[in-house]
Amino acid sequence: MKESIVVLFPVILPIIMGLIVWCAPFAKKRSVMIVCTAAGLIMTSVSVVGVLSQKADSYTLMYLTRTLPVYFHIDSTGKVFALFLIVVWLCAGAFGFAYMKHEKEENRYFGCYLVVFGILLALDFSGNIITFYLCYEFVTLLSFLLVLHTRSREAIMAGLKYLFYSFCGAYMVLFGVYILYRYSDTLAFRAGGILNPELIRGKEPFLLWVVFFMILGFGVKAGMFPMHGWLPTAHPVAPAPASAVLSGIIVKCGVLGMIRTVYFLFGTELIRGSWVQQVWQGLALFTVFMGSMLAYREKVLKKRLAYSTVSQVSYILFGLAVMNQTALTGAFLHVVSHAFIKCTLFLCAGAFIIQTGKTRVEELVGIGKEMPVLVWCYTICSLALVGIPPTGGFLSKWYLAMGSLKEYGSTHSLFSWLGPVVLLVSALLTAGYLLPVTVRGFFPGKEFDYERLEKKEPEIAMLLPVIILTILSVFVGVFPEAVTGCIAGQIQ
Repeated sequence: MKESIVVLFPVILPIIMGLIVWCAPFAKKRSVMIVCTAAGLIMTSVSVVGVLSQKADSYTLMYLTRTLPVYFHIDSTGKVFALFLIVVWLCAGAFGFAYMKHEKEENRYFGCYLVVFGILLALDFSGNIITFYLCYEFVTLLSFLLVLHTRSREAIMAGLKYLFYSFCGAYMVLFGVYILYRYSDTLAFRAGGILNPELIRGKEPFLLWVVFFMILGFGVKAGMFPMHGWLPTAHPVAPAPASAVLSGIIVKCGVLGMIRTVYFLFGTELIRGSWVQQVWQGLALFTVFMGSMLAYREKVLKKRLAYSTVSQVSYILFGLAVMNQTALTGAFLHVVSHAFIKCTLFLCAGAFIIQTGKTRVEELVGIGKEMPVLVWCYTICSLALVGIPPTGGFLSKWYLAMGSLKEYGSTHSLFSWLGPVVLLVSALLTAGYLLPVTVRGFFPGKEFDYERLEKKEPEIAMLLPVIILTILSVFVGVFPEAVTGCIAGQIQ
């Protein structure tokens, strides 16, 4: 394992560029701001690819105490999260150049956008739980600024709610970190866990409560019941490109936290077959169903998509809780597929708002006649989220269901068959709350005024990122090896 500061280049670069865009006087001119932001996004993405191809894969930045280093290490899990992060961040950023000219304080938005990019990469490359926790808190504080960007009363209250929920979850995680420090020889992530068998002998019931609190803590960011309430409040009030990355990327910080906790800190041997696994599976399935039902009842499109995120992210959590390789493959595929799909859907919603001013589902009658390309992208991604082949959403849900059914006959066989049932019901509800926009958009009925119809397709800067993400949503289903090859067998 070779250490080099080169590992930190993708982290440092967007933070520096973000501060320049945010604070430098010469960046106040819009053309300069766009060039600096685009340069920051592109150079960071290139540097990530470059670092991932190097032999150097770790770096110790500093020591908080003699035994607590701020340490970065690139493993296969971090690579998967970093690669889909740069794709979504580039696309949402490009969309934002056109979208944010209708908003105020563009420099603050794009400066913060770049800084959050750097911190998220630091989170993905964190080599121990101390570094991960510090980056996790920084993500919360900085993404909070994206939520309240408009500074309306609604945005401020939503931002404060997000902050309160996130801090509560983080303190649950911090409690677990204290205990880990006592019962392990290291805090560096290690496949299989880091607990010292001699120190934990007889303490297993207590440690199960500790890991449960950490799962709940990270479940806040992932939108898992009962700590999901911030998500449908915060996502709709943010600008559309911010909503896209909040829903597609930021919630995955909680998912990554759970992966690190269960598979790299405590180990599956402690949790498998315990009450923690049962409760975790139960909470995940309840959240899947609850989120789908709330989305089905919601009339505002962005809020409907936020409730959808509550449901869809818990598909991933269920796969992690099953704890076999098939379900894990499905979970990782859904991590990537959901990022591309949900980012596309939020960007489409933002384009609808910019082009027509309409925010409610019932107002979008005939939208397919006005914006056929955009609505086709929305439709393809909706079908992907439902789980229609050959999209990534179909393949991820197939693996999740098969992984769950593999557990049939075990002591927890209730969830082995209940899981696929809930996933199927949720898929039907997903079709029920997403596809009405398509149906009424392309088939508005006889009452629609066709004579007043005018084309409102968004400009190419908004349309191209949506098309790219739509293609990637299908690509993951056609070529899943691009994802599964990175994780095969490495965290069992």
